[in-house]
Amino acid sequence: MLVCQCAERRWVSYTSTMTKRRLTDQQTRRIKAQRSSAGDAPAETGQPGVVIARYGKQALIETRSGDRLLCHLRAHLESPVAGDEILWLPTEETGVVDALVTRRNVLQRPDPQGRLRPVAANIDLMLIVFAPEPAPQANLIDRYLVAAENMEVEAALVLNKADLLEPDDELARQLDRYAELGYRTLTTHHELPGASDLTALIGRDTLVLVGQSGVGKSSLIQRLLPEASIRVGALSEVADKGRHTTTTAELFHLPGGGRLIDSPGVRDFGLTHVAPETVFNGFREFSPFLGQCRFRDCQHQSEPGCALTAAVENGDISSERFESFRQIVATLAVT
Repeated sequence: MLVCQCAERRWVSYTSTMTKRRLTDQQTRRIKAQRSSAGDAPAETGQPGVVIARYGKQALIETRSGDRLLCHLRAHLESPVAGDEILWLPTEETGVVDALVTRRNVLQRPDPQGRLRPVAANIDLMLIVFAPEPAPQANLIDRYLVAAENMEVEAALVLNKADLLEPDDELARQLDRYAELGYRTLTTHHELPGASDLTALIGRDTLVLVGQSGVGKSSLIQRLLPEASIRVGALSEVADKGRHTTTTAELFHLPGGGRLIDSPGVRDFGLTHVAPETVFNGFREFSPFLGQCRFRDCQHQSEPGCALTAAVENGDISSERFESFRQIVATLAVT
């Protein structure tokens, strides 16, 4: 289970290095505020960098010149993860991460003790992957959309393993319905040459792939990063024989200029942190009818004068999406 929280939305275009990045005055104030609240006023400004991966009390960072360095972490820092923007200071042996720039969003999941831990930060795009096999779990896509919308992260849908689709497959029609709602969509499969279809969808965004096990996320990563199979070996050389490389989130630059955060085990979004009234954010077609119910406290079940049920009856909202909405809200009501 994975959950999310969002901070201020701030879109940034990334390049393959940090060469042209400069801290804004606002970022500097946030960094100073974080250090001040930790009771550790900085003696130096530090240099900007981005976290590539986190290994215990160390982080593999990329400097603005494109070099990679394994740095120690200041004890007071909030846990840095892949995608975090940081300030670091050189030391005699390596370096130290001195400050964490305020995130615009963060993905989290519970640890074995049930405490929320960050997984990846500063995401622009969530690629929701599903396929004919295994059959999609009930309303899983809609739960992803609720999470993405509440994070203020763009969501796009990828129907993978399209070579397994039967004529007039319901999944293809389902993808069309999401496209009609304004979501970007893609139909693809592993036999397609290259990755031009994927790179056109991604652009220069920082993305994370989500989807249930077996839908082919690894094959999509392999198409985007043909040399991905060597990444564990490359990281091992830098990060002490590859410890945690199969379980920690890792950031990779894509040939087209985007960035991929690959996080094994990130397969689902728990929505227990989401307020029931914000579930509407993942159902954008409901927007014209909100506030139109006869009763202000309408629960959109069997109340008379419900604008949403009327919209379903009139064909303005699909019955499948409306039932999905009800199921998600009912789940939150019992947690």
